[in-house]
Amino acid sequence: MSLSGNNSDYHKIAVLLPCYNEAASINSVVESFRKALPHAVIYVYDNNSSDDTADIARRAGATVRRETRQGKGNVLRRMFADIEADIYVLADGDGTYDASAAPMLIDRLIEDRLDLVNGSRVSTASHAYRPGHKLGNYVLTKLVSVIFGRQFQDMLSGYKVFSRRFVKSFPALSRGFETETELAVHALELRMPCTEVETEYGERPANSTSKLRTYRDGFRILMLIAKLVKDERPLWFFGFLGLLGMGIGVGFGVSVIGEYLATGLVPRLPTAVLSIGLVLTGIISFFTGMMLDMLTQSRQEIKRLAYLSLPPLPAE
Repeated sequence: MSLSGNNSDYHKIAVLLPCYNEAASINSVVESFRKALPHAVIYVYDNNSSDDTADIARRAGATVRRETRQGKGNVLRRMFADIEADIYVLADGDGTYDASAAPMLIDRLIEDRLDLVNGSRVSTASHAYRPGHKLGNYVLTKLVSVIFGRQFQDMLSGYKVFSRRFVKSFPALSRGFETETELAVHALELRMPCTEVETEYGERPANSTSKLRTYRDGFRILMLIAKLVKDERPLWFFGFLGLLGMGIGVGFGVSVIGEYLATGLVPRLPTAVLSIGLVLTGIISFFTGMMLDMLTQSRQEIKRLAYLSLPPLPAE
């Protein structure tokens, strides 16, 4: 049944709003989700705000809790651990996401039996989506697509709907804004059924500022992607380093071998030692990647079984 047909009370729905200094917008955000999902429980997790975010959210009717470890990833880990529901709606407390789209996203999750629906951002407002953020999102999304699979066009969107299966199988290791990348990779690694739906993305209120820092957080996301490649695609990671080392070693060794064949001498002994060392290191790195790849496959099988041990979304 569709949620638009007033059947939202069939599934237990939780709206998750991680917040840090969102006093300017949190009241309207809570009211918007209350209107869109009247049977949902709205949770606001205050992440050490220095303003009245928590008090305003509480007066608006939200269930307010606190996470003292700074960073969106830390808040998300606490939310996923503490809150029990069938369906989870994740959004930001800054008022940029369209709460009225939530029933449609949930309908899609239920009707197609999905574990994740990603709200891809579409904006006509000139200042809603800064050029640096847009470019960084495009580059990082494409990078993840090449490595882990093509599923998302807006990987870094903070507007997502999850099944309980997804939430309770998600390890949540990130600390900050890179958690969106970890969410996407989790779905791609376990080959979960998921999709992406366009949603309107608006501007922040005039007296509200973004907590995202383009270069700092972009670098953190890039480092997370590198770590995930090392952990989840070790043959790619160590194999590339191994081939690179062997290639450089052979490059240094060609001239040394040429001199030896011509004169029978090795006048550049340090270069010869460096060449041999690089080639041997490259070979070790390549075979290390092969062994770690076998271990990674076993670990992924365990993660998949843990995911399957959780019950699917209840049928209507």
